[in-house]
Amino acid sequence: ATVTRTWGSAPRRAGSHMAVRVDGAFEGSVSGGCVEGAVAQAGVEVLSTGEAQMLEFGVTNERAWEVGLACGGSISVRVEPVTPEVANLLARLMEAQEEGRPVVLATRLEDGAQALLGAEASDPEWGGAEIGRCLRADRALTIENGVFLRPYNPPPEAVVVGAVHIAQALVPMTERAGFGVTVIDPRTAFATQDRFPGARLLAVWPEEALADLEFHSRTAVVALTHDPKIDDPVLKAAVASPAFYVGALGGRKTHQQRRERLVSEGLGAAEVDRIRGPIGLPIGARTPEEIAVAILAEMVDALRNPDADPLSR
Repeated sequence: ATVTRTWGSAPRRAGSHMAVRVDGAFEGSVSGGCVEGAVAQAGVEVLSTGEAQMLEFGVTNERAWEVGLACGGSISVRVEPVTPEVANLLARLMEAQEEGRPVVLATRLEDGAQALLGAEASDPEWGGAEIGRCLRADRALTIENGVFLRPYNPPPEAVVVGAVHIAQALVPMTERAGFGVTVIDPRTAFATQDRFPGARLLAVWPEEALADLEFHSRTAVVALTHDPKIDDPVLKAAVASPAFYVGALGGRKTHQQRRERLVSEGLGAAEVDRIRGPIGLPIGARTPEEIAVAILAEMVDALRNPDADPLSR
């Protein structure tokens, strides 16, 4: 069962999934309330008949809390059986996920025909340019020709340069937000598992670390050391890459000095302009934990709103 469209204050966005077994047991969620019960019942029927169903749920403000659609709202849910063809499609989808390849699952709502599309796909039958836009925004949508596009991006990644006290607060927050995190710091006393349990640590100089890294459109790069020998090589690589976020710690004066230094070393103004500094949203953060919150919030804003103006100072 997949949410294909929402209106109003639906608690689960389009693309949310719920799997139903023949006994009515289910995993996942399409609303957050007792809509799940109705969807599970429909799922059992679909498994029995083999025929997909399109469900519509509309909830008034007065009944919203009864069914979990906060403040009212409406959702459309497509319930379909997992046929051998669908199972094969899901296997290919899982393979793409394991390999870190972004793909879109396209479903023609009228007849249920489906296709798994890569990032470069442009077939007008399945959405044309909307396929790439769907992946960039990481948001499911139904387009004018009645095709539902559901993106499956690899998890976002964060490369944190500097195993410093702010990083100790930022890394676990970022991991909980769904990012894979790599910490770079050649100072072996800083880059330890005791300080960063479970994180991927590269206790080497940035030039060596960069040989093992690839900055792509779902990569955020955060420089925290204040040391040009450590920060600058990674910043140079990041601004020349498709990384969606590049930020560096330091006040306005420090950032201006950084800009002048990087320009003198050959970077163009447009490249240097990609570096966000002072880093983080302007929330008046003071402690390492508060600064980490500001940085993560700015990263999420850049990830989820790629075409919007930054929430900057």
